[in-house]
Amino acid sequence: MPETTHPYQPAIPLQQRLKPYAFAVALGVLAIFHAVGFWGLLFSGEPEKFQRLTPMNLVLTNVLLFSFHRRWNAAFLLFAGVIASVGFFAEVLGVHTGLVFGDYAYGESLGLKLLDVPLLIGLNWLMLVYTTGHLVNMLNLHWLTKALLAALLMVGLDFFLEPVAVAFDFWDWKGGDIPWSNYLGWLVLAFLFQIYFQKAPIYKRNRLAPYVYLVQAVFFISIWALL
Repeated sequence: MPETTHPYQPAIPLQQRLKPYAFAVALGVLAIFHAVGFWGLLFSGEPEKFQRLTPMNLVLTNVLLFSFHRRWNAAFLLFAGVIASVGFFAEVLGVHTGLVFGDYAYGESLGLKLLDVPLLIGLNWLMLVYTTGHLVNMLNLHWLTKALLAALLMVGLDFFLEPVAVAFDFWDWKGGDIPWSNYLGWLVLAFLFQIYFQKAPIYKRNRLAPYVYLVQAVFFISIWALL
C-alpha cells in the first residue's frame, strides 16, 4: 500500500511568521505618523492638536527604532543611560544659565518637564546620536572621521529643526534669534557623544536606524521650506 502518513511538521509561531514583514511595517508606520504630523502642523488648521501629539510621536519613533536593536547588554544600557542623561542635563544647564547653547526656554509641546526641560529631550539626544552613528558607519572611514561626520549630520538637522521648533512652541530663543552658539554647542556635544558611540562595545547593526534619521530630516526640512 502507498504511504499515507506525512512527517510531522510543527506549526510555525505567529511571531516567527510575521518577522520577515517587521521592517517594512515599522518603516511604514514611521512614514505614516510623520506624514500625518506634517499635514496636521501645516494644513489641518488646528496645529495645536498635533503639537500635543509630539511626545507620542517621539516615543513611538524610539520604540520602533530600538525594537530593532540587538544585544541589550550592560555596555548598551550604559551607553544609552549616559547619552540620555548627559544630553538632558546639558539642556538643564543651558536653560538655566545660557551656557552650552545660548539663552532659550522650552514651551509646552514636548510634554512633562523636570527642571524646566522636557523629560523626552534625553531620549531625543540618544535617538539622534544612535541613528547618525549608524548612518556614517555605512561608510569606510576612520572612526574619528565618522564621529565628526555624524556630529555634522546632527548639527545639519538642528539647523532645519530650530525654526520649526520655535514656530510650534517646542522652545523659544531670547530675542527671537537663533544664536550661532547653539550650533557650536551642538557640534561640540554631538562630537563627544559620537566618539563614545564609535568606541563603545555595543552592537551597531540596526537596519532601521538610518531610515529614522532620513525620515526626521525629510520631515523637518519639508516643514522648514514651507514656513
